[in-house]
Amino acid sequence: MAKLKNIIKQLSEKDYKEIHDSLMESNAEKSAYVLRALRERQLSDSKIMVELEVNANAYYTLRSRLNQKIEEHLLQQMESPRTDILRKVANLNEVLFTKKRTISITTLKKLEKELQDYDLASELTVVYKSLKKLHIHSPEYFNYSQLYNRHVAFMLAVDKAEDLLSDYLKKYGNYFLTGDPIEKMGLDLLMKEMQNVSKLYESHRLYVYHSCMLIFHRLFVDQDESNQEGEAIEDIFARVQKIFETYNLDPLYYHLNLVFEFLHLEYYNHYKVYRQAEKYYEEVNDAVATLLVNYPNYTFSARFLISKLERHLRNNTEKSLYAENEGLLMDIETEIQDVPKHAIYICYQALSCYYAGKYDQAAKVINNMLNEVGLKKFPFVQMEVKALLALQYCLLKDFELFIQLTNSVQRQIRMFGKDECENVMLFLKILRVAVSESKKEKAKKISAIIPKFKEVKVNYFAPTSLIKMDESFVEMLAAVEGAVDA
Repeated sequence: MAKLKNIIKQLSEKDYKEIHDSLMESNAEKSAYVLRALRERQLSDSKIMVELEVNANAYYTLRSRLNQKIEEHLLQQMESPRTDILRKVANLNEVLFTKKRTISITTLKKLEKELQDYDLASELTVVYKSLKKLHIHSPEYFNYSQLYNRHVAFMLAVDKAEDLLSDYLKKYGNYFLTGDPIEKMGLDLLMKEMQNVSKLYESHRLYVYHSCMLIFHRLFVDQDESNQEGEAIEDIFARVQKIFETYNLDPLYYHLNLVFEFLHLEYYNHYKVYRQAEKYYEEVNDAVATLLVNYPNYTFSARFLISKLERHLRNNTEKSLYAENEGLLMDIETEIQDVPKHAIYICYQALSCYYAGKYDQAAKVINNMLNEVGLKKFPFVQMEVKALLALQYCLLKDFELFIQLTNSVQRQIRMFGKDECENVMLFLKILRVAVSESKKEKAKKISAIIPKFKEVKVNYFAPTSLIKMDESFVEMLAAVEGAVDA
């Protein structure tokens, strides 16, 4: 929220008035009130909520929409001069066929400078191609030919870097659900290829793409710091921020700022510097729907949902997740084909329902996913998801479905071996104690299994590890009136 307040304070009077008038014209009076209260009256959040007579979730939605409106306005301001330049490039033939040679060259040279300021490599190739033609009888022809060839090659290198980043993130999704060392080798190879491509040219754009992958790779794939060479992550962040400030008119960098806020958050989470992480959490959380839907080719954004859950568990606020989701995730369109992201999103939804005591709703979203999405490629995650579903059936006291489901998981455990599935096996053991007919020392038996479960570490996505196994959890399971033989 602090960042939103700073942005509002730094708006020019013209921008502030235009945004305010736009909100009023679109009947968004409450958002306009928030804008005015933060800009002119500098009220606290709690004071604004009281004056608007809204709860925390409604206010959360209001400020999120206000932030989006401000971003749209600023982006439009940013796009206007850029659009003008692109229009000039599109109309170059009109200049070449109607103006004198000296005027055409002067126009092209001016356009070259403007395109360099905006770092529009693709459009620069058009300019150099035209300058090359105009200088065909001049010694300058060779120079413009070289510039044209270099920018074509550079453009291909940037395209290659973008493709490598997309391929890496797709492969990471599979690695995250399997922990397969072969998938990890593939990620390491893509990382090396990206390093090689980024060295081809002294380019800030290639550096930014390389940084997107490198920071993520160090945090979530190659965590052995003794193997990590090159710049420290803090130095990379500082250099990228300087690039963003230098090329502040670049729309791509404007949007990629969110990716680096997310990476900052994960960096501090990784080193458990949670106070620093909080500086980035609120901004990323405000934009979570955008991050999940629009950034799959720039970072593995579904990871934020896990970090969000872990943060709420640390702060003992997990019960508020369900209500918060209604304001933040209402615009999410799930992409079933992206199985890793979809599986994480559904498990996050199910756990949010579980912590709100809505076990029937949690069971419903998990069942829908199991029917819609094939998890056979990810058998260990499939067992984890079924174990999470079994917990809901246990709490709903639907013992028939519970038995069917746990028997199915047990068959999978026998197929892979107990050592490979020890965490799921122990989780089911806890649930079987809960549903057993014997009421004697249920809580004690469950409490004895929990430490063993927590000791088991797995290298793939395990939603059961996001179940808070405290005294309340033990009491809740111990209170289940069993109807199954232990």
